[in-house]
Amino acid sequence: MKKLLIAALFAVTIAGCAHDTGTITQISTIDALLAGDYDGSEKTSNLTRYGNFGIGTFDRLDGEMIVLDGKVYQAKSDGRIYTPDNITTPFASVSFFVPEITVNLEKPVTFEELEKLIDEKVPDMNIFCAVKAEGTFSKIKVRSVPAQSKPYSPLAKVVTAQPIFEYENISGTIVGYRLPAFVKGINVSGYHMHFIDTSKTYGGHILGFQMAEGRIYADTERKLTLILPERGLKSIDLSKDRSEELKKVEK
Repeated sequence: MKKLLIAALFAVTIAGCAHDTGTITQISTIDALLAGDYDGSEKTSNLTRYGNFGIGTFDRLDGEMIVLDGKVYQAKSDGRIYTPDNITTPFASVSFFVPEITVNLEKPVTFEELEKLIDEKVPDMNIFCAVKAEGTFSKIKVRSVPAQSKPYSPLAKVVTAQPIFEYENISGTIVGYRLPAFVKGINVSGYHMHFIDTSKTYGGHILGFQMAEGRIYADTERKLTLILPERGLKSIDLSKDRSEELKKVEK
């Protein structure tokens, strides 16, 4: 399988199988997902070769993916967490998480305030940053998307009927990334976060929260390895600007 390596200097080379810390490995592109390319191309059991931490989705868009401590979890459209077995993913990002920065919260923070805090601690907006936050949330709002059937609708249409779940006084972990503007079309520029509670019962894609107490960790990455589906993406128009679609999907 060929792997496209996009380095910090924009050099494009064919990468081998070696993966180390400081590298995000990504399956397919966000624009392909936005266009409705929901068929899985990589086994979820393979993801932990590339990282022990990350986010994504599953074949047919069946729920939100959380990779934490080397295990893959699936937050389905009922809001509950499952452990997937021998299924595939059409889109995922994983890395080996080694925290470089730790921040103990001194006061409650919202999603937006957490973003500002990370931006202060990691001011270089042109590098990749993995973000993890552990603690108690006075409230948190998450969503998950139900499995789709062919012919697939674009993601911006699918999320108009997404189930949304709100929890109060729940402990858990935020898993996600802050990515630079130059990954537009490849991945989500800015912040993209998923949540899983401590009991591994509830979770999903984060829409908002109030974090009461806890710790925030950041790990900077300087390499991005992009693995495209072996079937290719020739049926998808990837020249289209899908920025507005992505805004609808993320928020």
